[in-house]
Amino acid sequence: MRKINFFDTTLRDGEQSAGVNLNSQEKMEIAKQLEKLGVDVMEAGFPASSSLDFQSVKNIAKEIRGCSVTGLARSVKGDIDAAWEALKDGEEPRLHVFIATSPIHRLHKLKKTPEQVIQTAVDSVKYAAKTFPFIQWSAEDACRTELPFLAEIVGEVIKAGAKVINLPDTVGYNHPKEYGEIFRYIRENVPGAENVILSAHCHDDLGMATSNSLAAIENGAGQIEGTINGIGERAGNAALEEIAVALHTRSDFYNARSGLQLNEIKKTSEMVSKLTGMVIPGNKAVVGNNAFAHESGIHQDGVLKEKTTYEIITPELVGVASNSLVLGKHSGKHAFKNKLESLGYLLTEDELIKSFQSFKNLSEKKKEFTDEDLTAIVMEEKLSNGEAAYDLQSIQVQYGTNNITTATVSMLDQNKNLLNEAATGAGSVEAIYNTLERCIGEEIHLKDYRIQSNRSGRDAFAQVYVKIDFQGKEANGRGLAQDVLEASAKAYVNAVNRVLLLKQEQKEKTEVSI
Repeated sequence: MRKINFFDTTLRDGEQSAGVNLNSQEKMEIAKQLEKLGVDVMEAGFPASSSLDFQSVKNIAKEIRGCSVTGLARSVKGDIDAAWEALKDGEEPRLHVFIATSPIHRLHKLKKTPEQVIQTAVDSVKYAAKTFPFIQWSAEDACRTELPFLAEIVGEVIKAGAKVINLPDTVGYNHPKEYGEIFRYIRENVPGAENVILSAHCHDDLGMATSNSLAAIENGAGQIEGTINGIGERAGNAALEEIAVALHTRSDFYNARSGLQLNEIKKTSEMVSKLTGMVIPGNKAVVGNNAFAHESGIHQDGVLKEKTTYEIITPELVGVASNSLVLGKHSGKHAFKNKLESLGYLLTEDELIKSFQSFKNLSEKKKEFTDEDLTAIVMEEKLSNGEAAYDLQSIQVQYGTNNITTATVSMLDQNKNLLNEAATGAGSVEAIYNTLERCIGEEIHLKDYRIQSNRSGRDAFAQVYVKIDFQGKEANGRGLAQDVLEASAKAYVNAVNRVLLLKQEQKEKTEVSI
């Protein structure tokens, strides 16, 4: 059975989703989980795009040892040099270099002739080969490129030293039959194609990213690129978890397999969702909350008699626990630690103490904690702002259907000064946000506000995601609490702290470079 390499670009293409901005600590947490998931290649970012992205890629390359870490580069020497500096300490440094090849891109974006595009591609691969032991080359918008020209440029970059050739459906344009035929054409018409790995990178603009990726595998692709939960710019990318489970479930048809640890899929999916703030639709294949739910009476009857009547994927396959051990207020630190380890969280002593203290504080109000609750607590503590500029101390809201809603807030600033303010609003959340704005003393624009329950039940945690515009920068914020208003306040303060932390990191890096 053929092994298909899985190239994860959650940290690069996935982060290009509108409104997503992960900090370096969050990227590292996702990178470690992707390593546990078993991806073959991890695209950690675009090193030349910013000093922060460069440093994040560099840190991930140093830390990750279970897979190859790569970075994106345009066909420009400066991009390639930046990528090498960021990736050179990795287990297997590889470069992902690209250039657009379609007529529309050549004419309007690059303003180059076909011959100039080929020469630029060849020169960049040869230049990269001086340092990088492994080079992947991509033909941006390959699917709208004339096949004879595509074959010609692919042949030349193979001669120059490229070991992986990526043929992306950059705008999600192709039908699966069309996309598969591109791979067949390249295999049959390019000398040396048998010595390289052909890779598929599909976008989901027409809802065919997974189908196109599987069609590529049927026609000789040895690598699939995508993201967790299918996130990415516009309509997103191919969802890696869908492709991996499809190969597993229909191995009889595809005669191919991934190397992913399928039981890590659900955990990885939830982590990416929480940190990006992108909610997983309930009907999302493989990882949605309804993926294993049966409402129809006929379906329920069939499943009770024999699961395979309506379930082709078992929940346990992708890491959905069929029964969760519940902890409560009387559970001790040892039981707490063992439970977290069974969920795959190996915490430092300091992280364990912080998480356990948070668990004990919440247990005064909440009777039982499921796996989902514990995961939420751990992620909240591990990814707290650290030296946050503002620390929320307390909120008080006075609300009545016939009264003006008033909120009172107490919080500490970076100098540990206690700030006390009150303000009104049309509703409780608006009153809280008006009060927080007074405390901070600067204008803050709320761009998005979303709330979701951590799980079912009256005592479920509220998780609030916000997006704000503050000091000329947009940032996401997350808040977790049993009370909706407290979670809302935490999310707002978290977003403000993220902007200030980002600005501080940029200032420090600028001072170092000077």
